[in-house]
Amino acid sequence: MTSPAGNCSTCGQPRLPIIYTERDDHPEHSCPQRHEWPADGDPGAVPALVSGDHDERGPATDVNSIRTSDGRSWRIGTASDVGWIAGHTAPGLSVTAAIPPVFDAYATFHPPGGVSLEAHEHAVVRELAAATPDQPWWLGYLDTGAHDIVFPQAANVSLYQGWSYVLVEAGPEQALTWRTGHLRGDGALPDLFFPADRSWLVSALWDDTWTDIGGSMLVLAGLRRNPLVNARLVQPDEDACPPGRTRDQYGTAAGTPG
Repeated sequence: MTSPAGNCSTCGQPRLPIIYTERDDHPEHSCPQRHEWPADGDPGAVPALVSGDHDERGPATDVNSIRTSDGRSWRIGTASDVGWIAGHTAPGLSVTAAIPPVFDAYATFHPPGGVSLEAHEHAVVRELAAATPDQPWWLGYLDTGAHDIVFPQAANVSLYQGWSYVLVEAGPEQALTWRTGHLRGDGALPDLFFPADRSWLVSALWDDTWTDIGGSMLVLAGLRRNPLVNARLVQPDEDACPPGRTRDQYGTAAGTPG
């Protein structure tokens, strides 16, 4: 099912086909700000606010999957899916606070001046998808208590300083469309994501205003060539903070629960 054409009468943004709920068999469609309209209602009417729950639970016996309102089931990740990350990073200021030291090369990226967050994130995903064989991607959403985690009722995994993530097996399309806002702005990208073959890992830590990545030189070369990505190589033992960026006074451990 897709939503009808048109813009939100409240915020002016286009309606999206991927964020909607079905109540009493009547679809309701929403914009990125979660304003909704009944499909058979007055499109000019003032919309209501959609609940933060994007999901519906699957069968009670399948605790490791979740079902979206379009009928698709998505696998929820467990500790074993991130076991190669958990316990293999070191608190500090280097890129290995976010990325285990198992890759050939490391980099950081953030939107360059004059480039929108949307254009930047689309360029990142485009380059990564082009360099990665077709396969599922794991998408991880950091639960800060203030940002969209897409599936708020799903079980979570623990990473880094005991932070909770919702981890879902999906793909590049969902990485760009499921979410509405994160720590770095009004973007869609997960806070952590990697392909099933673990050939690269993207991770943005709690208070960082940039994103870290580890992968092969070939993967990072594609990111570096794209001016919309603004990728910069870093060594595993150097401060990962990009020039012109600032770090929270408490460093990467800021925001630690408790």
